[in-house]
Amino acid sequence: MVVLIRPPCFYMQLSLFDNHNEDKILIDLFQAYFDARKNKRNTINALAFEKYFEANLFELHSEIINRHYEPRRSICFIVDRPVKREIFAASFRDRVIHHYIFNCISPIFETRFINDCYSCRKGKGTHYGISRIDHFIRSCSNNYSEDCHILKLDIKGYFMAMNRKLLYDKVDSVLIAEGHKLGLSLPLIHYLIEKIIFNDPTKNCIIKGDAPDWHGLPNNKSLFHAMPDCGLPIGNLTSQLFGNIYLTEFDHFVKRDLKIKYYGRYVDDIILIHKNKEYLRTLIPIVAEYLKKNVELELHPEKIYLQHYTKGVKFLGAVIKPYRIYIANRTKGNFYEAIERQNEIARDHKPSTEERERFRSSMNSYLGIMKHYKTYDLRKRTIFKNLSAWWWNYAYLSGGIGKFALKHKPSSP
Repeated sequence: MVVLIRPPCFYMQLSLFDNHNEDKILIDLFQAYFDARKNKRNTINALAFEKYFEANLFELHSEIINRHYEPRRSICFIVDRPVKREIFAASFRDRVIHHYIFNCISPIFETRFINDCYSCRKGKGTHYGISRIDHFIRSCSNNYSEDCHILKLDIKGYFMAMNRKLLYDKVDSVLIAEGHKLGLSLPLIHYLIEKIIFNDPTKNCIIKGDAPDWHGLPNNKSLFHAMPDCGLPIGNLTSQLFGNIYLTEFDHFVKRDLKIKYYGRYVDDIILIHKNKEYLRTLIPIVAEYLKKNVELELHPEKIYLQHYTKGVKFLGAVIKPYRIYIANRTKGNFYEAIERQNEIARDHKPSTEERERFRSSMNSYLGIMKHYKTYDLRKRTIFKNLSAWWWNYAYLSGGIGKFALKHKPSSP
C-alpha cells in the first residue's frame, strides 16, 4: 500500500476544490472524449461508448468526483510488427481518463522536456527525430568535412522495468511545485494519476490469442514477468507521457553534465554524437551507472552501437547516412507483410467496420513515415503490385500515395 504525505497547502486546495470547478472538469472530460475517439471511432468499444456518450461521461464524471473510479479490464494481445510486443488495450472509458490526465499535465512537463525528446509530443515524433539526428550529424561533422561518431544505446525492457513508485514520485513532485500555475484541480489529478500508475492490468485481464503467441517474447518485454511494482502497459497514452517523464532528468544529465550537445531520445532509443570516439566510449559505463543508480534501468548490452558517421545509423525506421536518408529494409519488409495480413482478411470475408479502420490505420502508419523520404516509386510499386483488389472497394488513396481514406459507402465487389 502506498502512503502519501501531503503538505498543508494541498489539503487547503482540496477544500477549495470541493466548492467549485466541477463544471470545468466535466467540460475537460468531454474534450478528452473527443480526443480519445480520434482514429478510434469505428472500434467496437468506442462505438458502444458513443451510443450513450453523454450519459457515460456524466457517469464517469460522478465516479471521479466522488472518488469511485476504478480502471476496468484490459485486453491483452501480442503484435508481431514492427517488433514483437505485448499490448494491453484499455477500455474506451479508461482511454478518456488517459486523455484527461494527458491534457491536464502535459503542458507542465513540456516546459521541462528537452527539445530533443521526440515521443508523443505535438510537433515532434518520428520524422522530427530523424531530421534532428540528420542535422546533428551534419553540424558535428561540419557538413561531412570532419570526423564525428555516433553512439546509439537502448534500454533493456524499458516499459516493463520502470519503477511505479519512483515514477509517481517524479510526477507528484512536479505537480505539487508547479501545478497551481495552470489552475489544475490537483487533488483530482493526483487521485487519477495514482489510479493509473498503480493499476496492474495483468489482474483479471482478457487474453486475446493463444499461449503460443507469447513464444519468443523475452520475459523483460512482458508485464506478466515484471518485477513487483514495476512496469507500465504499452499502448496507453499515459504510458507514453510517463516514458518521457521518467528519463527527463537523465536527458538533462547528458546535456548538462556530460556536455553532449548533439543528443536525442525517442522513448528508450538514445543517440549521442560527438567528434571524439574515445570520449563516447568512456560515456557508456557512466550512462549505465547513472541509469542503474537513479532510475533502476539497464542498458541493453547487445544494442550498443558506436561507429563513424559515414557508416550511417538506423533510427526510428530509417537509415541516416551522409546526404541521404532512406527507409530501413525492416520497415519495407514490415509494410509488405502488413499488406499481406490485410489481404488475408479481404479474401476470407467482407471486412467489418472495425477491420476497415484497422486497415486504414495500419497502412497509414507506414505511409506516414515513408512519404517524408524519396519513396514514391517504392510506395506505388508495393501497394499496386501487392494489395488485394478487394480493398479498393472499401478504401482509396489520396495525397499522392500519401494516405488511405475509407469510402463511406463501399461499392459492390
